[in-house]
Amino acid sequence: MLEPSRRSLAALVPPLCGFVWIWVGSAAESRGLGFAASAVPGGLLIATGLGTLLYPGDVRLPQFMALGSAIGVGLALLLGFWLGPAPTALLLTLSAASFLAAGRLGRSQEPPIEGVPAAPDTLMLDGEVGFDEVVLSSLTLKIPTVPLQEHRRATSEMIEARALYSERGWLADPASFHRTPEAPDDFDLPRASVGSLSYEHLQFDSGYEPWPEEPGRERWLSHTANRRAHAWVVRHGAPRPWLICIHGYEMGAPRMDFDAFRARRLHDELGLNLIFPTLPLHGPRRRARHSGSGYLGADFLDTVHAQAQATWDIRRVVAWIRGQTDEPIGVYGLSLGGYNAALLASLEPLSTVIAGIPAVDFLRLTRRLGAPLEVRLAESVGLDLEHADDLFRVISPLALECRVPTNQRAIFAGIADRIVPADHPRDLWRHWEKPRIAWYPGGHVSFRRHGMVDRLIDDTLRVGGLLPSARGREL
Repeated sequence: MLEPSRRSLAALVPPLCGFVWIWVGSAAESRGLGFAASAVPGGLLIATGLGTLLYPGDVRLPQFMALGSAIGVGLALLLGFWLGPAPTALLLTLSAASFLAAGRLGRSQEPPIEGVPAAPDTLMLDGEVGFDEVVLSSLTLKIPTVPLQEHRRATSEMIEARALYSERGWLADPASFHRTPEAPDDFDLPRASVGSLSYEHLQFDSGYEPWPEEPGRERWLSHTANRRAHAWVVRHGAPRPWLICIHGYEMGAPRMDFDAFRARRLHDELGLNLIFPTLPLHGPRRRARHSGSGYLGADFLDTVHAQAQATWDIRRVVAWIRGQTDEPIGVYGLSLGGYNAALLASLEPLSTVIAGIPAVDFLRLTRRLGAPLEVRLAESVGLDLEHADDLFRVISPLALECRVPTNQRAIFAGIADRIVPADHPRDLWRHWEKPRIAWYPGGHVSFRRHGMVDRLIDDTLRVGGLLPSARGREL
């Protein structure tokens, strides 16, 4: 892992690229088009590069540096006809170099984390981290501005909820906060397909409601689309073990979910039945333009309701599976889905649990990724982050004991993950009594290119009884 540094020579590359972008664009045959096209990548690269030199350590600067670099690569390819081969090659080279510089600067912001292996100092890793930074820039741009009055309401509800949770004993015994649901007895199961992959679309009324006395109950129940649960089912005709695949933040669409989990490999090659539950406020359950909007944010009580409903709905899916088979059931989650997989394994006796690049602490993510101004505004009207930490205890996988045997648990995580820092999976690994863990040398979104991840998944499924020890099962 790179040593944290106050200033780095890598920060000189993006502003140089930005100046060249604007110079080349202004000198193009169509000056108006060239300057307009160069203004976005050029401006972003100059601003973030100089900002990094003047204000080293700001976690948002590498995000928009990587975004400007990615835009520069795309625009250079699009404008190659007008720019000519030599300027296009120059802009592509400098934009790619800026992208790698953004990844390197992002890595240099992370101090060494105890218990996490050191990352190799390679350009490949810089590139993987650069992709994380682009994703983070997208998330940053979507953070809404919250009116001060909403901060007051959310803080007041949080204080009220914390008092209720303490009075009911849920803070001392978080498992008692979660009611055990029954399998849905009225559901729809129409067939659909994505490309050549056929699946069934399981739909049923969620039935989840916050506790009668919980603040924000009526507001949460007013999200009509969210009261219908959805899951994508990819199964064989004969009995097979089941793997519940829980998607990450902003996902929840069949094509995206199948691709992230490599559904064809799990279903066709490994012979598993798969089910992909859709988390609250995601996909067809969303309440805003962006899938997942409202699940994580300034309203901490909404996050509690979202996570409690996610656990309720997925447990109903488990009950639905158990109503048809005695085959083993495992769970595999990615990112936010890793959080959900870990929480589910604390409430259900499953055969195996795999937490991939898992977040495990919402408050820690808020401190890291939240808009500083929004946090200060919330604190100005009485928000106490320690109280929020208590509130999240009822939905925290670190506050409950895992019910899956230790040798049937597994974690994989990126050493240089910028979206879910490595201390999250490290803490889950310690809480889970140090099961198998694969630390791959990469970022958050690049896990599929690391072969150790597939090997860990296969070995864990085999130990949990979802795969035969030898290939004795006919596909």
